[in-house]
Amino acid sequence: MKNSIAERVFDFLKEYPPFNLLPKNKILKIATEVKIIYLEKGKVIFNGDDTIHNHFYMVRNGGISLHKNTKDNKILIDICDGGDIFGLRPLISKENYLLDAIANEESIVYGIPIAIFEAEIENNAKVNKYLITSFASKSFDPYTNEQSNNIFTDYIAKDNLASTNLHAVNYTKKPLKCSIKSTIKEAAIKMSRKKIGCIVVVDTNANPKGIITNSDIKNKIATGIVSIDANVTEIMSSPVITYTKNLTVLDAQLHMIKNKVGHLCITEDGTSNSKLIGILTNHDVLASLGNNPTVILKEIQRAKRTREIRKIRNKANLLLKSYLEQNIPLAHISKIISEINDSVTIRVIELSLKKMNIAPPAKFSWLALGSQGRKEQLLYTDQDNALIFEDVAENKYEETKQYFLKMAGYVTKSLHKIGYEYCPAEMMASNPKWCLSLSEWKNQFNDWIINVNDEGILLSSIFFDYNRVYGDFLMAKELSESIFKSLNKRDLLFTFLAKEAIASPSPLSFFKQFLVENNGEQKDTFNIKRRALMPLINAARLLILSKNISGISNTAQRFERLAELEPQNKELFQSCAYAFKALLKFKTKQGILHNNSGTFIQLESLTKEEKLKLKRCFKPIREIQEVLSVRFNLSNIR
Repeated sequence: MKNSIAERVFDFLKEYPPFNLLPKNKILKIATEVKIIYLEKGKVIFNGDDTIHNHFYMVRNGGISLHKNTKDNKILIDICDGGDIFGLRPLISKENYLLDAIANEESIVYGIPIAIFEAEIENNAKVNKYLITSFASKSFDPYTNEQSNNIFTDYIAKDNLASTNLHAVNYTKKPLKCSIKSTIKEAAIKMSRKKIGCIVVVDTNANPKGIITNSDIKNKIATGIVSIDANVTEIMSSPVITYTKNLTVLDAQLHMIKNKVGHLCITEDGTSNSKLIGILTNHDVLASLGNNPTVILKEIQRAKRTREIRKIRNKANLLLKSYLEQNIPLAHISKIISEINDSVTIRVIELSLKKMNIAPPAKFSWLALGSQGRKEQLLYTDQDNALIFEDVAENKYEETKQYFLKMAGYVTKSLHKIGYEYCPAEMMASNPKWCLSLSEWKNQFNDWIINVNDEGILLSSIFFDYNRVYGDFLMAKELSESIFKSLNKRDLLFTFLAKEAIASPSPLSFFKQFLVENNGEQKDTFNIKRRALMPLINAARLLILSKNISGISNTAQRFERLAELEPQNKELFQSCAYAFKALLKFKTKQGILHNNSGTFIQLESLTKEEKLKLKRCFKPIREIQEVLSVRFNLSNIR
C-alpha cells in the first residue's frame, strides 16, 4: 500500500537542495521518516542554548525567523522560507543551538531525522558541501562572526571538503622574518638562502611591522633608489594587514581585495600588536581555488584590450552563479562583484587615457551611479556614470571639457563592448550634461535641491547614489559636502522625494495577486525592479539623507544603519534590509537562469513556493511607505 503522505513529502524534497542531489530512492526513504510539524505564528521550535534535537528542519510552508539574543535585545538574523533548511547545528557541530527559531507566521515544517539522513548521504561530497556552506553562511553574518571560524574549521578538517571556498585556508606556519633593526642586505640574504619571495619585519616582541617582497628588492634596490645597506624600514610596506589564524578562503579573498595586498600576516589576536604566527600569500589562496575573484582581478589589471576584459568579466558571472548556488550571503557576493565591476571600469579608464596620448589637463573623478554606485550591480546593466573635473581658468575650460568628453567617449564605448549597455537616457560621462567642472556640479545639485521639480527629483535621486571609482578623491568628497550643505537648507526636497517613494506602483493587487505589465514587449510579466526593489531603494535613500548621513549608498546597509539610529523602528528596518537582499538575490538568479537582467519575470515559470517567497518580501514595502507618509506629512500634499 502506497504511503501518500510520504510521497507528497518526497515530491517537495526532491525540488530543493540538498535532497535534489540524492538518488530518488534515498529521498523517498528519508521522506517516509520525516516528521511533519504544524506551527502557529510565534511558536518556538528551539531557543539559543537549547539542547540539540534529533532532527534538522526544512520549511514546507510559511516562514521561520532566526534570532540571536544579545544582552540588550533580540536581533533578526535570517528568515527561512519554503525550501530553506535550518537548525543544522545537531548535524554539524553537535553543540547546543545559538539562535532562536520562531514561526514568523502559520507554518509547516519538516523535521528531517538526522540518523537516517546521515546514513543516506554517507560519502556524498556534493551534499556535504551544500550543508557545510549553508551552515557556514549563517556564521558569516556580522552578528555571529565570533563563532564562524572555529565551528567551520573543525567540520572541514573532519570531512576534508576542500572543494568549497568557505573552508579554512592553509597558511605558512613558520614565516621568514627579520628584525626591524636589520639591513636590507641581511633581509635579502635570508630570502635568497630560503628561496622565499617575502620576509616579515618584526619588532623585539615578534609583532609584525612591515613586509618586504622580491618586487621591493627589484624596484627599490636594483634600480639604485635605496642603498642595500639601508635599514629595512626604508623599503618595507607598512602597516601590514593582519588576521587571526582561523580565517576562511572567503575571508582571505575579501581582505586581499579590499586592501589590495598579496600577503596577510597571521597573528595571535589578529592585530599587528601581537605575535606573528604565520603568513598567507595570494598563492596560498589560489592553490585552494580555481576560478576566483583574486585571479579575475589580476587578469583585469593586466588586460591590454577591451575584448580581453569582456572575456574576463564573463568569468565573474560564473563566479556569481557558483556563489548563489552555495548560498554565500548576498552582502559578501555584492562586495566581490562590485570590486570586479569597479576594476573593469578602472582598467577601461586607464586604457582610454593611453589612447588620449597626452596627460589629462586637470584632475578628475569618475563617478559610478545607480546600481554600481550603490554596489548592487551583480549582472550586466545599463551604464550610469558621470565625470567631475577640476575648476580651471575660463580660457582653458572648453579645451579641458573637450578632452574629458573625448576620453569619456572611449570609456563608455569600451564598457558597451564589454557588456554594459548604453544608458537609454544618456546619463553617461560622454554626455556634456554629465561631464562638468566641480563648481558646475555644485551649482547643478544646488539648483536641483532648491528649485524642486519633477526632473530635478529624478536626476538628484540618481546622483545621490554615486560612488567614486577612479581619480581624485577630494573632489568627490567636496561635492558630497556641498550637497549636504544644500540639503540642510531645504526640507521641501525630502517631501517631494517621499512623495516619489510612495508613488511606486504596488507589487500586489487588492486581492493579493501580482500586478503585471499591461502592454508592450513585457506584457503580463512582473517587473521586480520597479515594483519591489525601487520602493525600498527610494525609501532607504530618503531616510538616510534626512538623517544627514553620507558615505553609505548601499540600500541594505542604509536600512541597517537606520536600525541603529532608530531602535523603535529597528524590526521594520531590519525586515526592509532582509527583503531587499532577498529580492535582489531572486532577481539575480532569474537573470542567470534566463540570461537577461532578471527585471521582468514570467510568473508562470515560478513555483508556488517561489511566489510565496516573493509575496513575503512585499510586506515591509507597504510598511515603510506608511512610515514615509506619516513622517513627511504626505497626507496634506496633493
